[in-house]
Amino acid sequence: MPEPSTLLMFAGTSLVLLLVPGPAVLYIVARSIDQGRHAGLASVAGIHVGSLVHVTAAAVGVSAILTASATAFTIVKYAGAAYLVFLGVRKFLKRDAFDEAHGVERSIGRVFRQGIVVNALNPKTAVFFLAFLPQFIDPSRGAPAAQTAILGLTFIGLGMCTDSVYALAASAARRVLRRSRRFAKAQRYTAGTVFVGLGVAAAVTGSRSHA
Repeated sequence: MPEPSTLLMFAGTSLVLLLVPGPAVLYIVARSIDQGRHAGLASVAGIHVGSLVHVTAAAVGVSAILTASATAFTIVKYAGAAYLVFLGVRKFLKRDAFDEAHGVERSIGRVFRQGIVVNALNPKTAVFFLAFLPQFIDPSRGAPAAQTAILGLTFIGLGMCTDSVYALAASAARRVLRRSRRFAKAQRYTAGTVFVGLGVAAAVTGSRSHA
């Protein structure tokens, strides 16, 4: 079990990260705009059911790495911090993705199933969880798989709350958002800053803890 202070810090960091619109949020917003509230909430549920696959994989992977070598675990942490910085830089350079999130109209069931597949089979999501969660694992407390699972489920719970807000807001503002591209432009630069800042903070924290 992570320390309460670590869990609180993780929750706060996760909220900052989740509030910044990313690919999943763009998908959810697009579905909400195209098909309304029910489709938006169905996409939220699908996305986070898919996230369970990555949390499970991360729990097993982190435990295996830590068991093999403490040095390897440290390397994974620094590699994860570097990856977060990379994601931020890529966000700055990438073109707007709002149009890419739109698609043909689908039934609520298909929207839910598509959300599961989209997130469960996304290798970038898997790498992200392996990059983010280990930053908050304390090897001295043991049971790294359990720590990872708790953090992952916390992230998913918070994500369902924030993403549901996006779905409800987007469905309520369908007419305005159909014509707006400022949302996509703002999310790109904000997300880039958050990812870079999180990666740098993780690297600095890691260097201090191992000094």
